[in-house]
Amino acid sequence: MLGGFRQVIAAEGVGALATGLGPTAGGYFVQGWFKFGGFEFLKVSLAKSYGDQAAWDKRFMLNSMSAAGAEFVADIFLCPFEATRIRQVSDPAMAKLSLPGAAQAIVAQNGLIAGFYSGFIPMLFKQIPYTIAKFVVQDFAAEAIYQVVAPKRDVSGTTKFGISLTSGVIAGVTAAIISHPADTLLSKINKAGEGGEGNMFVRMGRIASSIGIKNLCLVGLPARCVMIGGITAGQFGIFDSMLPALGVEKFHWHNPASHH
Repeated sequence: MLGGFRQVIAAEGVGALATGLGPTAGGYFVQGWFKFGGFEFLKVSLAKSYGDQAAWDKRFMLNSMSAAGAEFVADIFLCPFEATRIRQVSDPAMAKLSLPGAAQAIVAQNGLIAGFYSGFIPMLFKQIPYTIAKFVVQDFAAEAIYQVVAPKRDVSGTTKFGISLTSGVIAGVTAAIISHPADTLLSKINKAGEGGEGNMFVRMGRIASSIGIKNLCLVGLPARCVMIGGITAGQFGIFDSMLPALGVEKFHWHNPASHH
């Protein structure tokens, strides 16, 4: 990973590391808003509709459904930002434009749907399993840690923050491994000309065949695990800290039988 940074700096200068930063920051801010907020909203709504005992018994399914639903909505908003980012990184002419300028150029060249949403299906294949793994694993990891540290969750704010970070790292690395092949496909299919002519699935098939399954799953994975593990830990740390500050209590699954 460090060698890759050095090569980029040597060839294109330090500024190249910031190429696509605008759409990356904007896109993931919008996506995070809908993802985290949507997940909590759907989780609470589903738990209420199933009832206490059924919700506890089916919490894995309900977590998965909530994560998938929230991610689907979030990706509708993320996809234009991600398409713009990839074009700015891969096209020097696009890299010179601002975020709005690059977005306008993409629409002018390719149209709204082809320009912004040609990678929508690969994004869903990447993001939905990623988000399910992220939220389900974090939830179960945090629950397991609390069972060891403090089953009643009566711990200090610092300890809660530490548990959020630890469970976030575990969730992030797991999600990175699961979503890495689709992430590689997404980065390729948004580049002009990649995969040749044809519909999205034909192009994806050609790209996967040319890369090979082993490379699709493993190339770049260590760096992705480090990055996503750190980002996910930070996300859960911030989210779990913000809710109490806003006077909102985060929803946790509870086994009704344990209270009898």
